Amino acid sequence: MVTTVVAAPATRPSAAGSPARRRLRAVDLALVALLVILAGRLALEPVRVPTASMEPTLHAGSHVLVDHVGPLVRGYHRGDVVLLEAPDGSGLLVKRVAALAGEEVAVLDGVLTVDGVPVDEPWVDPGDVDSVYAELGRVPSGHVVVLADHRPDARDSRSFGPVAVDALHGRVVATVWPLGAVGGLP
Repeated sequence: MVTTVVAAPATRPSAAGSPARRRLRAVDLALVALLVILAGRLALEPVRVPTASMEPTLHAGSHVLVDHVGPLVRGYHRGDVVLLEAPDGSGLLVKRVAALAGEEVAVLDGVLTVDGVPVDEPWVDPGDVDSVYAELGRVPSGHVVVLADHRPDARDSRSFGPVAVDALHGRVVATVWPLGAVGGLP
């Protein structure tokens, strides 16, 4: 009879429970938490609406969330409410995309028309836009036309022309303040 002797593997003290290993795990978790917070901050940014030009959808002083990532994936569409840099560099504006590159756009007696077809704009008070005319022409490639919901005396593409898509900072996805107005946008 042959007897086989198997040597037990040498054991080392476990480092998993050592104080140094626990500190390393805590640092890793803190870094992951910081990355998640930063990524969330970069993706969704709270912004204060500076003017009343988007009433009744958004009131001056309201706080909204701006999505910076979604438009990179799906682009911008007519009806999106967007945050943009004012073409004159005077600050940020919140406006609504009214027309896209290649479309012919005009406001005729207060009615937005795109390629000669009237656009339904339930967010616009017809009493505010009566007798408003603007022939904006064909939107150049890489640009959009933005209009305010409350059009009298508003600064939008009627005064500064089409806006480069690169000048858009993101799409407004929700109102977060005041509490009575919290929710999505029409």
